[in-house]
Amino acid sequence: MQEETMERKNLITIKLLHYFITEKNYNPVLLQGAEDEIWLENLASDNYKIVRIVSNYIHNNEQLDFDIFKTKRIVQRIKKKTFSFNMNVLSIYTDLGDNASLRNAKNIDCISLFDETSLKDYDIVQSAFPDIDNKIKFSEEGLQLFIKITNDINQKNKKDQEKAEEVFKPKKPYVTYTLIAINLFIFMFGIITNTHEEILDTFCLYGPYIRKYNEYYRLFTGMFLHADIMHVLLNCYTLYIIGSQLESFMGKVKYTIIYLISGIFASLLSITLSSYASVGASGAIFGLMGSLLYFGYHYRVFLGNVLKSQLIPLILFNLLYGFIVPGIDNFAHIGGLIGGVLITYALGVKYKSSKFEMTNGWIVTILSLSFLVYTAILLPH
Repeated sequence: MQEETMERKNLITIKLLHYFITEKNYNPVLLQGAEDEIWLENLASDNYKIVRIVSNYIHNNEQLDFDIFKTKRIVQRIKKKTFSFNMNVLSIYTDLGDNASLRNAKNIDCISLFDETSLKDYDIVQSAFPDIDNKIKFSEEGLQLFIKITNDINQKNKKDQEKAEEVFKPKKPYVTYTLIAINLFIFMFGIITNTHEEILDTFCLYGPYIRKYNEYYRLFTGMFLHADIMHVLLNCYTLYIIGSQLESFMGKVKYTIIYLISGIFASLLSITLSSYASVGASGAIFGLMGSLLYFGYHYRVFLGNVLKSQLIPLILFNLLYGFIVPGIDNFAHIGGLIGGVLITYALGVKYKSSKFEMTNGWIVTILSLSFLVYTAILLPH
């Protein structure tokens, strides 16, 4: 009898694993101390971001309550690690005793399966996964079924690994090198020809001249000018550190668009909220930080610790520094940061963003840009 129970539990478990991994893009979660249970996560899921399959025998309500309590604790750890605010969980019990009364908890739905036919008893499962009944039916049996499922899962994992390697494989940041060269060339040209101040006066970001004389080019040219040698060197160094990574992750075309659009967002918010002249690439660089933040959120399984320990503190420190120290155009920094997030939302993250998300991203970006144009240029100041 015990052998039949083990065979039944193993059979339904491997069928569920095959479905969630190969059909719904869930990935196994490695957890210490989690015995006789399998945790799967799909942070992009609109239904359950966590599915756990519990093969441990749950004898009574006390054991079930403890299991739910333990689940909540582990979910809190996963939420912190992955920067997730809301995480719905589906707990699937394959060996629930008669003395255990099935119940749900906040953000945790629980079901009990004797075999795959039991799935029809749960509307929450049918609603979240309407194809599950058909997808876990197999013509193979016994060893052939196990071999097929194992091969399918291995192939899926191999493809996911290849995708991750493609995204994170280091590439030469030629666009970043070009942007650094342009910034340095313009600065050095002004110094060598003794026209630095004249170039700043003619091409700097200055709201009154943009509005009064229609000098819209200043929205673009201001992001390539710098006040002094320390200003240009610091921005070029930061551009090299942040830009090299983002260009490698996003690709050259998307990276170029992100840089330029972030710079425009920075310029527009700057002249909306400030009446002073401004120069520098830092607004566009903050856009790269925002883009990297958005990218890292989608690949937080790989970059979660980097976001928490490096990128977010860097953004917060620089924003705080900009508010404390006079002479820094922090409105441009904020505008660039927002622009970087929005344009990356529109362009999409490879293998992560859907067409629906990208369409929404373009709508939000265009509306935001239009609003900034209206408030910065068309609205009387």
